[in-house]
Amino acid sequence: MDKIPHLLVHNRRDNVGVVVVENLTAGTDLFCVVTEDNSEFRGVLNQDVPLGHKVALQDLSVGDTVIKYGEDIGRMVAPVRKGDHVHTHNLKTKRW
Repeated sequence: MDKIPHLLVHNRRDNVGVVVVENLTAGTDLFCVVTEDNSEFRGVLNQDVPLGHKVALQDLSVGDTVIKYGEDIGRMVAPVRKGDHVHTHNLKTKRW
């Protein structure tokens, strides 16, 4: 790996990645790394996303399950496109 990644994806099954650098803005050409196998890919950020927040790796619809660390972390309550910010405004727990 010759660059510092913008986004980390922990498991190949994940449909979101985590922003790991500050001040990423809409239009950023993301350098992404899958930590499970150290593979790399690129993406484009559609919105400003703060450090530690999630980015959709594919289009997600209302009711879709969100997978992070290879685990179910909740369901979408609003649709998002690949490259969109995923957080509490569009992702909720399935517990209640």
